[in-house]
Amino acid sequence: MPGKRDAYEILQIHPSALPEVVEAAYRVLAMLHHPDRNGSPDGSAMAELNWAYATLRDPEQRIAYDRDRVAISIGAPARSTLLRRMEQTMNAAVDRDTASPARMVLDFGRYEGLSLGQVARTDPAYLEWLKRHSSGLRYRHAIDEVMAAIAGRRPMASAASGE
Repeated sequence: MPGKRDAYEILQIHPSALPEVVEAAYRVLAMLHHPDRNGSPDGSAMAELNWAYATLRDPEQRIAYDRDRVAISIGAPARSTLLRRMEQTMNAAVDRDTASPARMVLDFGRYEGLSLGQVARTDPAYLEWLKRHSSGLRYRHAIDEVMAAIAGRRPMASAASGE
């Protein structure tokens, strides 16, 4: 039985579970999988439960089992290619003119560090809210220009002046 599956997985508990949790998990699962209760002639599920419980209920056996388990290293998640592509697209879509309102960078909130142009392309409703909110007072004129340019109603001031 040992080596087939993880004892913690069999008992459906976290490796740092207290002994009381180990016992409670075993009792619940034993009620579900016991051949006398579920009518199944196959006792392999119960045998696995018994092995896992016997391994984890004894403190010395549990320490030895934990020592022999293979540790899985969890590093920082890699940025998905979709997220990278979205970021590149947003950066490429922003007007390259430094005087453009689309280049104005937010310095607070959930979109801190993003330009108005980037936010307008991903969450225009946030800019509409920001325009009405007191914290967005200094951005109102720029938000109007950016939203108008996005909607195609009129070009931004810098584009209209021929720069």
